[in-house]
Formats: sequence, structure tokens, C-alpha cells
Amino acid sequence: MNSYLIKNAKIVNEGNTINGDVLISNGIIQKIGASIEDLSVKNIDANGSYLIPGLIDDQVHFREPGLTHKANIATESRAAVAGGITTFIEMPNTVPQATTQKLLQDKFDVAEKTSYANYSFMFGGTNNNLEELLKTDPKTVAGIKLFLGSSTGNMLIDDPEVLEKIFTSTKLIISVHCEDEATIRNNTDHYKSIYGDDIPIELHPTIRSEEACYLSSSRAIELAKKTGARLHVFHLSTAKETELFRNDIPLEEKQITAEVCVHHLWFSDEDYKEKGTHIKWNPAVKKASDREGLWKALLDDRLDIIATDHAPHTIEEKANSYTKAPSGGPLVQHALLALSEKVKEGVLSIEKLVEKACHNPAKIFQIEKRGFIKEGYYADLVLLDDNRPQTVSKENILYKCGWSPFEGTTFSSSVTHTFVNGVLMYNEGVFNDDIKGKRITFNR
Repeated sequence: MNSYLIKNAKIVNEGNTINGDVLISNGIIQKIGASIEDLSVKNIDANGSYLIPGLIDDQVHFREPGLTHKANIATESRAAVAGGITTFIEMPNTVPQATTQKLLQDKFDVAEKTSYANYSFMFGGTNNNLEELLKTDPKTVAGIKLFLGSSTGNMLIDDPEVLEKIFTSTKLIISVHCEDEATIRNNTDHYKSIYGDDIPIELHPTIRSEEACYLSSSRAIELAKKTGARLHVFHLSTAKETELFRNDIPLEEKQITAEVCVHHLWFSDEDYKEKGTHIKWNPAVKKASDREGLWKALLDDRLDIIATDHAPHTIEEKANSYTKAPSGGPLVQHALLALSEKVKEGVLSIEKLVEKACHNPAKIFQIEKRGFIKEGYYADLVLLDDNRPQTVSKENILYKCGWSPFEGTTFSSSVTHTFVNGVLMYNEGVFNDDIKGKRITFNR
């Protein structure tokens, strides 16, 4: 039965929180009201929990195809749903990379059969695939991803003429990873000459430095302004970069938008001593002052989206020396809980959390009928009990890689129910394994 009446919830939507009920039928939010009675459908008593739109994570790496010893679409989307993420956009740096339309479609075919959450994928731009890139359907594909600094996979675009041609040729949203490759290589070579492969992890933010990030992001923004391209800058990690973004115009008018990730809002370089390579990300977690600057820019609307950059590796891979330990970590199961902790601490409001993690991704990517609690929209909904503590441990981690940078952390909140397209996909720890998520579409 896929008709439900959620009773006695604190409904968070578009800057307001109201007490009320939500009726779901045929996958759609049918009615929102102060008091709805319908005994013909299954009633769920929220008991005063928050009811929020399912989070839309605009940047994940689920490692399928080719890297499925780390993760796959089934395992990671399942973890995402348990964490209140109902829609994800996955990146192209798999094996093979999604740099042709056929390889992109292959990923959609896998997700159709295995994904617990709703999904889309990005097409990967390279130095030599512009013709294929321009075939990307704006109605059914999230956008274009460009690596302007190397990360997992070998998709670095280092030809300025190609880059400008891409920016000039497509109207699709271009999402970019910005780190200056020459700066990183020079820094790496310098510290390898001193330490060999055993560079102290504390030097990671010195190697992948503020300078490397700012050089690359400022160039990308300059190019976007020159060409009129629609640019979205992923995972900002420095306070300095936030100065490049505007908050004096409405989101709908922005041609250049930005994202910050949970790990850059939570950790700082002070955590390397305890966490080691478990918090080795590209771009690097940097100073506490950078974290403070990112929070400030998020709250004053220079930064538009909170995402995860979920990027799992095995614990054995992470145990390697600095130069061999890959960057990235798993986050989708615990991102909402970490953000909810900041709500408890008074750092941000629950309404601002929903704006940045639900509403704004839907607006920026022009996703059809998702990201809001509105009548006529898909019933992608999450019940969040902010008075149900849980401690992250090996026993309750759902990622295929089996570890989390939050291990040992006790969060104040728990996701109790997650609805995907009106289906109760996650219910107090129990999954619905029969029904899968849907490919999202875009209003472009």
C-alpha cells in the first residue's frame, strides 16, 4: 500500500515550519493541512518529528562501473536513503569514465535496476570529447562535470582552448572541481623531496593549498563571465574563495553558483592528527578559519548548496602512505545527522538546512517536482526525530566500504522514515527492497 497519511509533523518548507499533516497517494503529495483525517490509508504518527523534503545530493561518487570493490549504486543509494537523501547526482569518473553518451546510458541502466534513491548522472568533459558532450540531453541529464584539478580518475582538462570552447558551446550547467594542477604538482614534488612517499597527512592542505583552489576557481569564474556559461563550483574549501560569489541577487538570477560539502563544514586541519587519511579529501580540509568562513558564506547566501561529495574507498586503501592513500570518504548516511547537530547547536536553522540541501539543488539544476513539500510534487519525504541519539559504529554503517569518518560520533538525531516517490523505502531501520527510485527529469 503506497498511500499514507503522516500526522502530527513539524513540516519544514520554504522558510517556515508548521504543525500539520501530509497525505500521500500514487507517489504524489496530495494534500497538506493542519488536520487531515483519512482512515482508508495507512496513518503514520510523526509524534512531532520534523518532516522535511528528501535531500538532493548534487555530488556523489558511487563507484559503478569499474570500482565496485569500494561501492556500487545499490549499496550507496541504500545508505543515502537511510540518511534522508532521496535524490543523488553521480559523477562521471568511474571505470570506464562516462565520457560518451553510450557509457552514460550504461550507468542509467544500472541505476534503473538497482538504485533505492532517485538519480541522475553527469556527463564528463575531457580535452577531446566536445562533440559527444554536445549530444547531452538537458531534459534527462543533470549536467556537465569538468575536473580542472586531478582527483580520482584521469579526467583533467588542462587545455585552455578546449575549456573555453566547452564554456561557449553548451547551455547546460557546468559543474567544476577547481584546483590548480601546476601548483599542486610543485607542492607535492617539494614535499616528496623531503619525505618521500611518507609525507605527513597534516601537509595535505599545504600541498592542495588555498592558492591552488583560488587560482582555479577564480579562472573558472572569469571564463564563465566572459562566455556567459552557467557555472556551478563544487566543494569550496577556503574562506578566500567565498569572496568570488554574490549574495546581492536572487538565486534564480545567478549564473554562477557554489556548493560546500559537509566535511568542510565539520572538520578542520586540527582533526588530521586523530583522523589521518580518513579525512583526506580533494580539495583538502583546511584551517578552522576556512571552516568559519565557509559557514559565514553559506548563511549569508554566497554559497548555495550543501552536498556530500560522497567518495568511498576501502579501509585498506586509506591505510596507505600519503601519496598512495586515495582522497575521499563516505558521507551520505550521516550528512543530514551532522547538519542536524549544527541545528541543535544553533549554527543554522532547520529551515536554512532545508533551503540549502533540498530546495536550492532543485532550483539550481531545475529538477522537476522535487525538493519541496508541495501539493502535486513527488512525495520524497523524510521524518527526522531530533531527540533520538545514535552513535556511529561499524555495526550500523551501511556503506560497502564499512567505515565512516564519523565513527564514534554520537548524533542527537535519527532518520526514522524515508519516502521515495511516495514509497516508504526506509522505516525504522527496515528497507523496502522491491521498489526502486526513478530517473529524475529537468525543467529546461
